[in-house]
Amino acid sequence: MQNQQQGIINPKYCAPHNVDLRIVRKVLTLADSFSVTDVNGKMIFNLSSSLMTRQDHRVLLDAAGEPVVTLRRKMTTTHDRWQVFRGESMEMKDLIFSVKRSSFFQLKTKLDVFLANNTKEQVCDFKVKGSWFERSCVVNAGESLTIVAQMHKKHTAQSIAFGKDNFMVTVYPNTDYAFIVALILILDEINQDKRQS
Repeated sequence: MQNQQQGIINPKYCAPHNVDLRIVRKVLTLADSFSVTDVNGKMIFNLSSSLMTRQDHRVLLDAAGEPVVTLRRKMTTTHDRWQVFRGESMEMKDLIFSVKRSSFFQLKTKLDVFLANNTKEQVCDFKVKGSWFERSCVVNAGESLTIVAQMHKKHTAQSIAFGKDNFMVTVYPNTDYAFIVALILILDEINQDKRQS
């Protein structure tokens, strides 16, 4: 887990304490958009997709509008494989990690996460278990029971009235929170696909 301590995407996204984030998805727009803030409402990340890029890739931006990572769906695989690249790149030399469903048929979504240097992919580096529909998920370190982050839905009258989904994410100490946000956004995409099919 040494790589995790240094930051998977960037060490600046690791903190020595729990980091609580709020993810807000605006659902009454043509294309879903997400904003990620701290508990005080300070913008940390933003993900907005146009209808043109929605099926292929999405870019996670920091608060200044700079690209952090690009999330790209590989269309030719049966296990919903996603690749995550540094900045706006989609070149293999900039691959940070990839994500795929653990198996083709699942009642609850389980994702295996492989860091770029894990080319054999025999054992995953992280595992995501949960459901956007059930509004909860847990991220574990590899096949262990060690939890590095968890998400749950937050209901507010404002969120229901304004077509927004609110999710609270707790990222545990020394875990890259940009990495966790990218995983949750991929989980959302996979669950959206399951609902539409």
